[in-house]
Amino acid sequence: MTARSGPHKVLLAFYALFTLAAGARALVQLTTQYDEAPVAYWLSLAAAVTYALGWYAIREASAGRTGFASVMLWVELAGVLTVGTLSIAEPGWFPDASVWSDYGIGYGFVPAVLPIAGLLWLRRQRAVPKEERVLDSEV
Repeated sequence: MTARSGPHKVLLAFYALFTLAAGARALVQLTTQYDEAPVAYWLSLAAAVTYALGWYAIREASAGRTGFASVMLWVELAGVLTVGTLSIAEPGWFPDASVWSDYGIGYGFVPAVLPIAGLLWLRRQRAVPKEERVLDSEV
């Protein structure tokens, strides 16, 4: 398995897509509907930042720098689980959904699956000998 495997490319594509989707959603909602559900909209912006950092971290992990990726993926998973649980337990706190509300139901639960997929990929990445990894400059 090389660092630029199919799963790695798919993870990068999903993280880029969710950075744009969550970021655009949050910016539109924060500028046009701020008073309706500011907490949910700020959480969506936080999700977008998390996805952007996750994209960068996974890209760097392909070259062997896995520490930041591990932290970011666990932070992302904690965010999804926390917001998902709170949005179910206290729906009044979320008059409008965030990206992570109900564990990402509005996005087909991809927000809940994405950090798990990333952590599984990262575990496999750590098992690849360093000399077999493809560096970004070689691709």
